[in-house]
Amino acid sequence: MGRKKDLPVLENIRITDIGAEGNALARVDNLVVFVPMLIPGDVVDIRVIKKRKKYLEGKVIRFHEYSADRVKPRCIHFGVCGGCKWQHLPYDLQLKYKEKQVRDNLMRIGKIELPDINPILGSKEIFMYRNKLEYTFSNKRWLTKEEVDSGTEFEKENALGFHIPGLFDKVLDITECHLQPEPSNSIKNAVREYALVNNLEFFDLREQKGFLRNLVIRNSLEGKVMVIVVFFYEDVEKRKGLLDYLASEFPQITSLFYIINSKRNDSLGDQDPVLYNGEDHLVEDMEGLKFRIGPKSFYQTNTRQALELYRVARDFAGLTGKEIVYDLYTGTGTIANFIAGFADKIIGIEYVDEAVKDAIINSEINNITNTHFFSGDMKDVLSEQFIKINGQPDVIITDPPRAGMHEDVVKVIINAAPEKIVYVSCNPATQARDIYLLSNDYKVERVQPVDMFPHTHHVENVVLLKRKKG
Repeated sequence: MGRKKDLPVLENIRITDIGAEGNALARVDNLVVFVPMLIPGDVVDIRVIKKRKKYLEGKVIRFHEYSADRVKPRCIHFGVCGGCKWQHLPYDLQLKYKEKQVRDNLMRIGKIELPDINPILGSKEIFMYRNKLEYTFSNKRWLTKEEVDSGTEFEKENALGFHIPGLFDKVLDITECHLQPEPSNSIKNAVREYALVNNLEFFDLREQKGFLRNLVIRNSLEGKVMVIVVFFYEDVEKRKGLLDYLASEFPQITSLFYIINSKRNDSLGDQDPVLYNGEDHLVEDMEGLKFRIGPKSFYQTNTRQALELYRVARDFAGLTGKEIVYDLYTGTGTIANFIAGFADKIIGIEYVDEAVKDAIINSEINNITNTHFFSGDMKDVLSEQFIKINGQPDVIITDPPRAGMHEDVVKVIINAAPEKIVYVSCNPATQARDIYLLSNDYKVERVQPVDMFPHTHHVENVVLLKRKKG
């Protein structure tokens, strides 16, 4: 049997740019080479690991020169943990490449004439900005390269942390995370220590057995904390022991829940959280509006920057108080309620029933009476008949998931013929694709990127489209 030819090593390659999915790139012999965890200015040797027709993928095997732009990452888990992959890139350059990502996608995929793109809105907090983190228990702790190379035998494999990218059953034990303020780290580390001391079994993701499964920590700007402990099966004595310990040791926890999740996946949307201690929700304030956040509620994870994002959307909509506005993919109605005081009528559509219930509650607690929420698959709910019943939209605000909008939804929007479309997106590539589908009828008037997730390549983008005349 023939031996597979080794892929080449590319020597002394200078990284020149950052491209798709935040990977650095270089150009070698008219081919683009994508390499993770590098920044422009690095000079390296690269081992090619995948060869495609128009590009290569590789990994670094040797540094010859470090970029002058490099900064020291704050986190000790940098480079192993799957998050915050741009910590070694100064924040001003992170913003530069995010803005470039928006421009490149709109031009390359959208194939449209663009106005000047507004400078990206950076986040004032680049650490401790998240209001929610979810950790996984695993009895198969990921060993770092340094640990493997040390030759030491590691007896305990338990971990409480984040999944290694691409390896569903391997979890990196996280001792510090700079994404969520205290007492987040203290709670996580205390739960791990309690579990180890009391011999609580960490979950085996491959074998689907074990007691402790997930730990979710949420917080609000006013300092309240919600903790959700997810168990694989019920054991009243062990469960009460851990929950009583948390309630006693951390009086900052104002909402303490538990969930028994015995199914094969970690998703909690179909699970019933049980309130063990404290209040059943958190409350977040946004320009005087109160938003109720339950254990399963969706809420933008960067609270302060979400306000800036919604202000951009409201500004782009240019409401006078007379408009019928459709808020597509409304979630828990945050945007709908945020703009309700500036329009005549808001129609919110969302496929998750629980989210719609939260949206209705959020309207009620703010005495908002001009919002109307509907649940169901967007392509099924948003029909010509639905529009006849609920009114022709003057403005449509759409904030779809990363996959963008279904073509049927785009067609209905075109037929509904609103004067303006405000498209909020967490994925500029699918946003550009949808804008291309709208481009015969709508012209891009304004573009505003917003950074919600410092130290990652992810970027939100808001586009205003206006209906073409004639």
